[in-house]
Amino acid sequence: MARLRIEIPAKSIASFNIPVRITDVNYGNHVGNDAFVSIIHDCRMQWLKQYNYTELQIEGVGLIMSDLEIEFKNESFYGDIIEVQISVAGITRVSFELYYQLYTKRNNEIILLANAKTGMVCYDYSIKKIAIIPEKFKNILTGN
Repeated sequence: MARLRIEIPAKSIASFNIPVRITDVNYGNHVGNDAFVSIIHDCRMQWLKQYNYTELQIEGVGLIMSDLEIEFKNESFYGDIIEVQISVAGITRVSFELYYQLYTKRNNEIILLANAKTGMVCYDYSIKKIAIIPEKFKNILTGN
């Protein structure tokens, strides 16, 4: 079976710390895959909030997730603080990719928990159509 490999861009644009809640832990006594999705969603919302944006309001347009990939590397447990680093690549007229690296520090060791990628498309919810990335937001994505 071919394994998924996510190549993370070198330059991080943001970093957030998320504590693992007991509700993130599944029957295997580790963070469940659904919780990893929630954690990266939370970080994406925090990143947008820094610019006074939400997924529904970025200079008149919103965002829709077109795809999601997660490459699990190590288990995470209740009590871990997960550091999530976000980077961006694949910017087009209407879309971009956000990449996430999730780490924790345990016993003085940095442990890579997962790599993830979300494909994000700008979307005008009022007319239900794909929209062009607003220039101000594109400048944030490109670091200009």
